[in-house]
Amino acid sequence: MNQTLETILTRRSIRSFLNKPIPEEDIKQIADAAIHAPSGMGRETWQFTVVQSREKIQRLAKVIEKETGRGNYNMYQPEVLIIPSNLRESPFGKEDNACAMENIFLAAHSLGIGSVWINQLNGISDRPAVRELLTELSIPADHVVYGMVALGYPDGTEIAPKVRKGAVVYVK
Repeated sequence: MNQTLETILTRRSIRSFLNKPIPEEDIKQIADAAIHAPSGMGRETWQFTVVQSREKIQRLAKVIEKETGRGNYNMYQPEVLIIPSNLRESPFGKEDNACAMENIFLAAHSLGIGSVWINQLNGISDRPAVRELLTELSIPADHVVYGMVALGYPDGTEIAPKVRKGAVVYVK
């Protein structure tokens, strides 16, 4: 099987990570994959914030927990969190970030690193407590966050997705 197709077909969302650092070179390759994603009209109105401090990641998780009312929220305790953000006025920001996140997921998987989409900041980026922490993380005030990527080495408990029948319809 083609290596690209194998990466696509075997990637899974990982929600339980080992406490094992990710090499800097791997993080850079994953971030490089993000900036090579397609963007609407090639505008690239995004920024990718790579958070490598577990303490800062957990501070963000606690703010999200408080703002959303989710109890005991920890974003699965990843080693690294990548936060794509985009200009609020960008007509394609959400779509651009989704494309970039898919590149991140696939690049991480190709390196043996697990990932999962974290969407709790979608719609709450401008709440004062959230914005204060995003500003501290160098995310511009005119940017919004639609989703984030938690990264870490899988601990081996991933669950294979169910194959949904009838999801593809062929018309000739």
